[in-house]
Amino acid sequence: MTIESYFCNMNTDTITLNDIISESLKKSMTYAEYRALVIKLVEDKSTTGNEITESLVGYTQLNDRRMRRWDKTGKVSEGMKTKIQNFDKKITWLVISESWCGDAAHIMPIINKVAELNNNITYKIVLRDDNDALMNQFLTNGGKSIPKLIMIDSETNDVLNTFGPRPTVATAMVQAYKAEHGVITPEFKEDLQRWYNLDKGQSLIEDLVKLLEA
Repeated sequence: MTIESYFCNMNTDTITLNDIISESLKKSMTYAEYRALVIKLVEDKSTTGNEITESLVGYTQLNDRRMRRWDKTGKVSEGMKTKIQNFDKKITWLVISESWCGDAAHIMPIINKVAELNNNITYKIVLRDDNDALMNQFLTNGGKSIPKLIMIDSETNDVLNTFGPRPTVATAMVQAYKAEHGVITPEFKEDLQRWYNLDKGQSLIEDLVKLLEA
């Protein structure tokens, strides 16, 4: 049963965000399960999402290579490790993503590096197109931008904060480029990928630590 069909059987006046989150968590994956899924998709020349096109399949293959690289090379500084390890509240980071998303490929492995440092942080993943009810609760400027991290109290399922779809620095870059040029060009997307490679996830780690400290 999809989350949407589940809600069709409920009185829509009684559906709460907590209900939506609870159902999404039931169908969520661990990061290891997500990586296994992406590897299988590459083998099958496929992709997640409602559309399966040659370009999206290609992005999934590229993103698998990106994630493999960050899984091996992503590092958290000693100063940030201390801050992360001192966090003492049980939370869940529920991330909405798809295998073809370029930003997600750079971000999700680094989230995993942070979550691994503290047993109080549970890291779970759901696919955007399979969780429309959830995605619609966490739009960015009216759009279904991913990845989107929802920080949840693990005991109550209350939403504590959100992050995404990009680190603060990258978001500022995108906004400045749009303000000057009107649209995001392929050339800018390449510049953004280079920024991710040079930044090595450090801006993202700073943003995640700010979530924990908020």
